[in-house]
Amino acid sequence: MDVLARVDRYQRRHRWAGMPLAVVYKFFDDQATYLAALLTYYGFVSLFPLLLFLVAILSGALHGNAQLQHSVLHSALGEFPVIGDQLGQNIHSFHGSGVAVTVGVIGSVYGALGVAQAVQHALNKIFAVPRHARPDPLRSRARGLVFLLLLAAGLGMTTALSAAESAADVFGESLAVGVRVALGVAGLAVNAALLLLSYRLMTRRPLPFRSMYGPVLGAACAWQVLQWGGSYYVGHVLRGATATYGMFGIVLGLLAWVYLAALVYLATAEIIAVRCLRLWPRSLLTPFTDRVHLATGDLRAYRSYATAESFKGFEKISVRFGKPPPPAVGHKGPP
Repeated sequence: MDVLARVDRYQRRHRWAGMPLAVVYKFFDDQATYLAALLTYYGFVSLFPLLLFLVAILSGALHGNAQLQHSVLHSALGEFPVIGDQLGQNIHSFHGSGVAVTVGVIGSVYGALGVAQAVQHALNKIFAVPRHARPDPLRSRARGLVFLLLLAAGLGMTTALSAAESAADVFGESLAVGVRVALGVAGLAVNAALLLLSYRLMTRRPLPFRSMYGPVLGAACAWQVLQWGGSYYVGHVLRGATATYGMFGIVLGLLAWVYLAALVYLATAEIIAVRCLRLWPRSLLTPFTDRVHLATGDLRAYRSYATAESFKGFEKISVRFGKPPPPAVGHKGPP
């Protein structure tokens, strides 16, 4: 146990070791895996109808130019590699009356608002926003609608960049590589900006930009890796599969892809929260036993968890910590 005590003292004094530990502990304190499952459920329910709506809009807007229509649709659906490929192969099957399209749009937007509500709930929990300070049902849905418009604008920008990248060969082989690299960097910048704006929009707590730049850039890179992974899954796992296996593969692959994206989104929020709320350092053994002296990060974290549950502005919650139990006989815990 002397080894654990030395490790604990070391990680408390060194940010490079203590900060990742604090992020991991807060991730599990917030039960972020369950929050990711909630985002996955609403994302899975709303993603398919929203993509159908996207395909219908793009197909109608570009109906007169088949080549441009194919290029733009391929670029837009490439942002969702698991299900986008299937939609791209069946564009010709989407037909419907004006009433059906209107009903479908309303239903899709309402379903997508569930994703926005789940995102707000998760972020407000992660950033320890008291319940009385969170937006009421009407304001939260209005904020969610702005969130969906932000995502739509971001998808339009990344679609334009993808379409331009696919047409980079017109510049010649010598310039095509440089153009693709520049457009790839621009795509990462757009995704990072979307993440940054979404965190600030969907959280009822001021978030300083200086604490967000690094994490959102890392999340944008992780999103790009997820897209490559989804494309590999479609191209190598689902290719040549039977109809039955292919259907199950699409459903399970889409669920896994959305869940991983939700984990990346929430893990990035946890990093930002630890930095903004100064929840470092944490005690090494605090998740495992009460026989531990809490670090300053532990005290701030546990106070924030309690005060976040206040339902009224005039409800006062105070948190007091007593002395920890003495260590067991023969046990030398961390100081």
